[in-house]
Amino acid sequence: MAQVLEFKLPDLGEGLTEAEIVRWLVAVGDVVAVDQPVVEVETAKAMVEVPCPYGGVVTARFGEEGTELPVGAPLITVAVGSGDPVGPAGDSGQADRTDRTEGSGNVLVGYGTQAPARRRRRVRAQVTAANGAAPAAPAPAAPAPAPAPSSAPAPQPPVPQGPVPVISPLVRKLARDNGVDLHALRGSGPDGLILRADVEAALRVEVPATAEALTPAAPAEGTRVPLKGVRGAVAEKLSRSRREIPDATCWVDADATELLRARTAMNATGAPKISLVALLARICAAALARFPELNSYVDTEAREIVRLPGVHLGFAAQTERGLVVPVVRDAHTRDAESLTAEFARLTEAARAGRLTPGELTGGTFTLNNYGVFGVDGSTPIINHPEAAMLGVGRIVPKPWVHEGELAVRQVVQLSLTFDHRVCDGGTAGGFLRYVADCVEQPAVLLRTV
Repeated sequence: MAQVLEFKLPDLGEGLTEAEIVRWLVAVGDVVAVDQPVVEVETAKAMVEVPCPYGGVVTARFGEEGTELPVGAPLITVAVGSGDPVGPAGDSGQADRTDRTEGSGNVLVGYGTQAPARRRRRVRAQVTAANGAAPAAPAPAAPAPAPAPSSAPAPQPPVPQGPVPVISPLVRKLARDNGVDLHALRGSGPDGLILRADVEAALRVEVPATAEALTPAAPAEGTRVPLKGVRGAVAEKLSRSRREIPDATCWVDADATELLRARTAMNATGAPKISLVALLARICAAALARFPELNSYVDTEAREIVRLPGVHLGFAAQTERGLVVPVVRDAHTRDAESLTAEFARLTEAARAGRLTPGELTGGTFTLNNYGVFGVDGSTPIINHPEAAMLGVGRIVPKPWVHEGELAVRQVVQLSLTFDHRVCDGGTAGGFLRYVADCVEQPAVLLRTV
């Protein structure tokens, strides 16, 4: 007889606790192979296709497209093995469901497909009897006698204080920060699970009419956009950066004419084209080798500055889903051609929503080319927990004193936002000045690498 196995939303890594179903790739009744993607989900980091470690017939799907599920919630059930066909969830075949199976051997980010460690079970709204049978329905209560006249107010029923059916720590934090009593909420998720939407709905409860009568009419409410997914993750990270990092910014104008000429000469050789951002990345790596204080982070618990041996260079990329910061691993070991190829690959993956959590984390320093938006300067927020970010404005022709004479040169504004805990202004200024010297005279870079 076929065995019905339940596949749950796996831990997708990087501390993610939930994901939103974007698109189902299979339907009930479809035959799936081992490690075949069955659903596309959006996390706070990226779009991910989730493969199923079982092969068989899909008997049930859990959650509609657009539904947000916590890690550990059921995704699909699959009938595995020979025997009679197994119907949708709820048929007698469900009694044969088991968690014991051979894994596919593949590993998705954050979980393996061998027998998983037992996770904490979700608290259910109804409690089953000790023998496993469902509890009997309670008998109807007898009519209460009419209360005796009294001036004292009637006692209020106590608020239940049992376990709260909520999994996500983000939901608990939202409720705690806004004074929402989770015991008083009725969850809209599976088995009464309390979702973030339930807490947000409780925060939007209408003001009683008596209070409205005492206050002037409020203007019509505007459009609400959920702060979730990539936008929610960016908001949380930027807020944390502002709370924890005492940042400062310094900037300088630089003549980029010679850098542009050098790039033109490199691209005239017939070899693969070199991008400007790749040259700026090479300059950053060389500058960080001279000023390692800025390739670090602060361990607040240990009260220590941790200087990192390698440069994993993040770069800001604007996509339809919001701002993301892909990371070029070991940028200090790559030449301009390799950097150009990796920047192109990660940019394309970012625009297509195919970046993995591993490609969006682990950066040690960020390069932000906001000049592509047609602006000259900015004071960006540091990508927590990094210690610094180099900003590059647009390169435009401006009047400039060159070799003692006024000339039109290609000028760019460079800015450095840094964590003042890891260094003082002298170090930050030295770093920025070295970067500007390399931009103005690329030969400086050749003498130091």
